[in-house]
Amino acid sequence: MSVVLESIAGAIGRRYRALRTSRTLATFCANPLNVAGLSIVTAITIAAIIGPLVAPYDPATQDLANRLQGPSLAHPFGTDQLGRDILSRILYGARLSLGIAVAVTGIRLVLGTTIGLLAGYAGGWVDEALMRLVDIQLAFPGLVLALVIAGILGPSLRNVMLALAVVGWASYARLVRGTVLATKERDFVRAARLMNVSRFRIATRHLLPNVAGPVVVLATLNMGTVILGTAGLSFIGLGAQPPTPEWGTMLADGRHHLRTAWWIANVPGVVIMCTVLGFTLLGDGLRDMLDPNHETTLEKPT
Repeated sequence: MSVVLESIAGAIGRRYRALRTSRTLATFCANPLNVAGLSIVTAITIAAIIGPLVAPYDPATQDLANRLQGPSLAHPFGTDQLGRDILSRILYGARLSLGIAVAVTGIRLVLGTTIGLLAGYAGGWVDEALMRLVDIQLAFPGLVLALVIAGILGPSLRNVMLALAVVGWASYARLVRGTVLATKERDFVRAARLMNVSRFRIATRHLLPNVAGPVVVLATLNMGTVILGTAGLSFIGLGAQPPTPEWGTMLADGRHHLRTAWWIANVPGVVIMCTVLGFTLLGDGLRDMLDPNHETTLEKPT
């Protein structure tokens, strides 16, 4: 009888989770801004994956006879000052920019989540020491600190990735610590302690899943800022070096031809703007979807 009851309870639980998931997805898709953000991010991701396979030209091949050509059927986004096809460089740059954003965000997430989880759960002098480290890091403007680090290490994409990863982990640590401090006093965590569950198991099985939602939202929003920061550092010469097809470098190449060949700078600029906007809209949508009180919020009269 107990086995039957457990099977029925499990089936009801799975059915409830499925209904809740479908309702949450329906709420997410009901907002056109969420759908727009998801569509933009999906398009950029597809471009990053298959872009080098469908690019019509080699991004580094120069064709001086066709330099500064406007948009046409042969070159939909035109050519730059060296005759390179801008569409091909945009497609190759999508893989580069998105790959850097994923790597930097992943480093920030792992480092910040680990420190925040340790500080919030351990408490005492460990919490004080780690949070003072976080406060020191947050005392410096992020982009300025990244600029200093990249300038000291030298111009390269690897150094830009390291600089952006170093300056961005503190926000994850503070977010995770605050969530852990609120969660570790809840009844299910206290019950786990009374059952002599190990501290590691409590942290990984009970606390970590509760910080996943806010961390995912922050990581999604950070993807856009990392792409913007990478482009900014490359624009001033600290990131990708020619002839690497990076969006910020393409902006820098086109700034001298704004009057005669507007497409060289405007095309990568618009791509950067749309990509950052897409991740911002998607992050806002995920925040509403993963917020446990989002249903109550939606039911309030407007």
